[in-house]
Amino acid sequence: MIYDKFNLEKKVAIVTGASSGIGKSVALTLVEAKANVTLVDIRIDVLNQLANQITKKGQKALAIKSDISKKDEVVRMVQETLKEFTKIDILVNCAGINRRAPAEILSEKDWDDLINTNLKGVFLCSQAVGKVMIKQRKGKIINISSINSVIVGENLSGYDASKGGVKQLTKSLALSWAKYNINVNAIGPGNFKTEMTKSQYENEDKSKEVISRIPLKRWGEPQKDLSGSIILLASEASDYITGQTIYVDGGCLLQ
Repeated sequence: MIYDKFNLEKKVAIVTGASSGIGKSVALTLVEAKANVTLVDIRIDVLNQLANQITKKGQKALAIKSDISKKDEVVRMVQETLKEFTKIDILVNCAGINRRAPAEILSEKDWDDLINTNLKGVFLCSQAVGKVMIKQRKGKIINISSINSVIVGENLSGYDASKGGVKQLTKSLALSWAKYNINVNAIGPGNFKTEMTKSQYENEDKSKEVISRIPLKRWGEPQKDLSGSIILLASEASDYITGQTIYVDGGCLLQ
């Protein structure tokens, strides 16, 4: 049956940035598909609440506080996951931040924070989990990129650069690890309702301006609009897809 290819039962997934926004939505989507999850973020109190919510549904969830920009913390995160679940089938790199400022005044700290979280963190997590998947000779890595990997926004030079880097890193890792049967792909969301975009979608004028650029004429909703692409790329249904970025943007890149 074709639906069997989308089955994630007993799979083990790590989701970074799982305390809110797209990361939380991804974690809940994987749980709904019967996967067990490791929830990773720096906000451990929020993660523990989410883990309790998941275990009540009958799935296993492990909450780990980790700064993904620091290699030792990423290595510990992988070790703790293996201790709990013995394997890692799926990694979803969702953790991300934004800093908006004109390029001429963007601080060095803001630049470093953007690159360290949005790009270096994706590399460190992929590297650490990739070593496990190479031994397993199988795995799925999904990076959350952005439409800003191909277009740019005003006062978003650091964010644009970091997301462009994720797109290229996805392709590079896909080529390097294809021989190990590891699929590395990305999802590029457009304008989604998350904590990061709250100031925009709750402002009527700003929201109208954003919607005017979206052919489907609405904001994306993480749980509703990203679940299909997540399940596809996490499952056997995507075994012949690698190095690709799927843009989930309501048609934004068509214009």
